[in-house]
Amino acid sequence: MKTFEELIETKRDGGSHSAEDIDRLVLGYTEGEMPDYQMAAWLMAAYLKGLGPDETVWLTDAMVRSGRVIDLSGISGVKLDKHSTGGVADTTTLIVAPLVASCGVAVAKMSGRGLGHTGGTLDKLEAIPGMQVELPAARFVQQVKDIGIAVIAQSPDIDPADKKLYALRDSTATVPSVPLIVGSIMSKKIAGGADAILLDVKAGTGAFMKTHDQARHLASELVRVGDVLGKRVSCVTSDMNQPLGMAVGNALEVAEAIRALQGEGSKMLSDFCLGISAKMLVLGEVVSDEDDGLHIAERAISTGAALERFERWVMAQGGDPKVAENPSLLPRATYSREVLTSEKGYVTAMDAEGIGRAAMLLGAGRATKDDTVDPGAGLVLHVRIGDELALGDIVATAYSSSESLLAAGEERLRSSVSIGKARVEPPPLFYEV
Repeated sequence: MKTFEELIETKRDGGSHSAEDIDRLVLGYTEGEMPDYQMAAWLMAAYLKGLGPDETVWLTDAMVRSGRVIDLSGISGVKLDKHSTGGVADTTTLIVAPLVASCGVAVAKMSGRGLGHTGGTLDKLEAIPGMQVELPAARFVQQVKDIGIAVIAQSPDIDPADKKLYALRDSTATVPSVPLIVGSIMSKKIAGGADAILLDVKAGTGAFMKTHDQARHLASELVRVGDVLGKRVSCVTSDMNQPLGMAVGNALEVAEAIRALQGEGSKMLSDFCLGISAKMLVLGEVVSDEDDGLHIAERAISTGAALERFERWVMAQGGDPKVAENPSLLPRATYSREVLTSEKGYVTAMDAEGIGRAAMLLGAGRATKDDTVDPGAGLVLHVRIGDELALGDIVATAYSSSESLLAAGEERLRSSVSIGKARVEPPPLFYEV
């Protein structure tokens, strides 16, 4: 058996690992046999020298086997999971999960919290009064069986390797490694027990992958590894050069999701969610093509079936279902400020990351994992790329529970919205599948 030092040397010098080597690293670290400083050295070596195609598969598989795998086999039909690589105003899960469930496909999903400019699904759900996201595995499975949907936090015994490795990657500047990203995403998805997975890889100013080429490479690796490990995976690349929704902030995004389920949401967010839902319904084998899936999803909105499933989901996890009819029951910030344009012209660009940072400065996000989140804080945007503005038009409304934070949030927002003399075409919602 090779020592941890020998394994570090192998990767440092550009060598390749065997499946047994990867097991030794991942399981040894998870069980506490390998100390942080040695794993940090290996992560940096892997970041600099890369991992081969087989090594990426073996890494993912070892991470899955570091803990328990949820068994959803007792639930009939195809069980789906959906994952986004993160962005700003990406409220998709809150809309798509109940929408797809109302169309007859079970959605079983484990989500994360926000950090930095990206919003977390769990933080959004916890903005609903009483909503619980920490559920035991048995209750998770039963809820999926009973109402076709459950979205919870990852439990400590599911993929513990990822939890330890991600924290170390975050503190050693080794996060931007495609093999390590693939291992992190796919191990969680496989351990969650779903039969098929839809992955949304964002590209743009507010995404982890800044260019479409980077997003395409990550997407192809996610699909490849999922296929090798026996999971049906469909991956889309989509735009994050401007916020997806108009609301940025937890309770504000929940309210926008409810409006979308009522058929009254912003067109860009609603169109995106309908497109994602259509693809999920094909994966779930409810329809044979996306046109039929789109028709069924639109009908679930118009009949109220999607909103009704949202209410049942919220009630099942302890939340107040009345928010579905009365979003004013959600937390509200004490202070607000309209941000007005000081020039006329067209919105030519939006720095989505900067807008996310503005919401964070207002209290809606975390700079570190230990920070608390103000559920009512954030921004409601009034403009999109390509919109024409007159002098004094409202660019956004800022919300915070601390009046002193409004100025900093406004300043960051202003620097994130570019206004020019000529109109530009907005970017597409989707790039490719």
